[in-house]
Amino acid sequence: MYRHGRGLRFLTSASATQKKTTWDPISSLTLNHPTLILLEKCNSRRHFKQILAQMMRNNLTSQTFPMSRLLYFSAISHAENLDLGYLLLNYFTPNPNLYIYNTMISASSSSSFSNQSFALYNSMLRSSIYPDKHTLVYLLQACGCLSIGKQIHSHAIVTGLCSYAYLLNSLIKMYMENGDMGCARNVFEQMPDPDTVSFNIMLVEYAKKGRSLESVGIFREMMRLGFEPDGFTMLGLLISSGHLGDLRLGKSIHAWIERRGCLLASNLILGNAILDMYVKCEKIGLAGTLFGLQKETDAISWNTMMAGYVKIGNLDLACDFFDKMPKRDLVSWNSLIAGYARTGDYMTLRRLIHEMLAENVRPDEVSMINLVSATAEVGLLDQGKQVHGWAVRMLVKINAFLSSALIDMYSKCGNVETAFKVFNRVTEMDVAVWTTMISGFAFHGYGNCALDMFFEMQMYVMPNHVTLVAILTACSHSGFVDEGLNIFRSMKDRYNIEPRLEHYGCLVDLLVRSGKVEDAINVIEKMPMKPSQSIWGSVLGACRTKNMEIAKLASAELLKLEPEEEGGYILLSNMYASCGKWRHSDKIREIMDSQGIKKTAGSSCLAINGVEHEFLAADKSHLKWKDLRSILLCLRSQMKMNDNFSVEFSYPQLYSC
Repeated sequence: MYRHGRGLRFLTSASATQKKTTWDPISSLTLNHPTLILLEKCNSRRHFKQILAQMMRNNLTSQTFPMSRLLYFSAISHAENLDLGYLLLNYFTPNPNLYIYNTMISASSSSSFSNQSFALYNSMLRSSIYPDKHTLVYLLQACGCLSIGKQIHSHAIVTGLCSYAYLLNSLIKMYMENGDMGCARNVFEQMPDPDTVSFNIMLVEYAKKGRSLESVGIFREMMRLGFEPDGFTMLGLLISSGHLGDLRLGKSIHAWIERRGCLLASNLILGNAILDMYVKCEKIGLAGTLFGLQKETDAISWNTMMAGYVKIGNLDLACDFFDKMPKRDLVSWNSLIAGYARTGDYMTLRRLIHEMLAENVRPDEVSMINLVSATAEVGLLDQGKQVHGWAVRMLVKINAFLSSALIDMYSKCGNVETAFKVFNRVTEMDVAVWTTMISGFAFHGYGNCALDMFFEMQMYVMPNHVTLVAILTACSHSGFVDEGLNIFRSMKDRYNIEPRLEHYGCLVDLLVRSGKVEDAINVIEKMPMKPSQSIWGSVLGACRTKNMEIAKLASAELLKLEPEEEGGYILLSNMYASCGKWRHSDKIREIMDSQGIKKTAGSSCLAINGVEHEFLAADKSHLKWKDLRSILLCLRSQMKMNDNFSVEFSYPQLYSC
């Protein structure tokens, strides 16, 4: 009866001569018919087939009304029989009416066969049956992309159905969910009579998209027009206040909920939203008190609290919540894993992954990203390879985020060649993947490769401000002064990116590394923002004995910004010492002592089997210090015996530079 297809066809003029059924529910048959009474009481597929056979024997299937009841049963009230509904519609319903089409479109839109909704709609139009507001609302529920949604909107305009608020609200929601904020706003502003639902859709969707200021603006407009807010309004405002970190607004909303009697025990969604707001505003104490007062909690409540403790770095309380949770899900495990990933405690992370698998919880890409990031921070290449292998064996989807993490891990662990191999296998290329690979080349001094990749990426995606930091760093480390200057000067015109403090920092570093200290000072003086500690540190580190006046200026500015940090004092003291001005160098050291500033001792780290061992100069505190000392003495004696050894190192060909 209808041809399967995804898209919508343009609305065609309906024929004036339409076949009409002879069915008259008033004079011919009512729901009191014995067979229809049995159908209303049916609750199994086997009984449904028996009733269907009985209706066929009584020739009821040739009538529209009995067929509508059969289709309603198979498609709506017992949706597991939807396949039978399609068969009945195709072969036993010669003249379906609007009600039957709406029934089947509605059932298809909320099932895994959502594309069938559009095929049914096309069949309906070919049968010269016009849609009503319910038809288009059901189609919007099945809509999976913006282009089809716009066609449905066009049909609403052509058929004159745009006066119905419910349909317009569905259109607003469709546009919002598909990211077209402009069209959603246009539909909202052109509504003749927006209602509370209209405002709530705009407010909540703006909040979900992170556009919190617009969400609050919608609320103000809503109050100005005299609409009474409800629980959904408060939900959107709670999300917005959490994103903004606006504790005052969040507390006001909490007070409104309490005054209106919307007790948290009776509205778990609002209760969880309030918890989340306090956590995001870093008021974990208030969140904990509220959590203790809640009569009803769910996994979201527990996960919110645990994530809050992870956020403030209190892993002990996070573990306590984790252990007490009545039921742990994937989000619970990932929250705790993320907390330990921040601390670089890789051994605990491995233990958590094994416990997670023991409880039959399958890690996802978020779990693997945290594991990979932890190995990258401590430089454990062998462990990073193991995690990569786990992800492949467990068929974890290696999306753009996980690919970026793997590229970053291999680059930081010194294996940029493998990082590039991972990059070449990425199927979902976004700006983060390109930027991570460029950063890896920059970190290892492959300036030509970084530049080639930077220009190649622009054929597929535009760089963002992080990409420009990466490429400027690559130019700085490789000595490509002219290339770096050209990229910096074209940031605003070519890439529509206003230079930030970090971009100026890269530019200053580029200039001082190439010996152009005076040019760097000119850049600093013309910057639209105050220079940071790292900028003055770059200048001071580059001056040394070359320009004492600039070195003094840089050290003075650096000490103003961080008077309690030892870095500026050490650089200044070493600079005086390198010039032979020992009195000045000793004077700086005395100032440090008088202010209680101590130089942090340098150390070396070695990771073995995921455990990091730290060593200071002449450090004898390690448990295996005697064994280490004997090995070092042995190595030193061997080096003396063969003091003419040489180390050859060559860079592999990574990229067609």
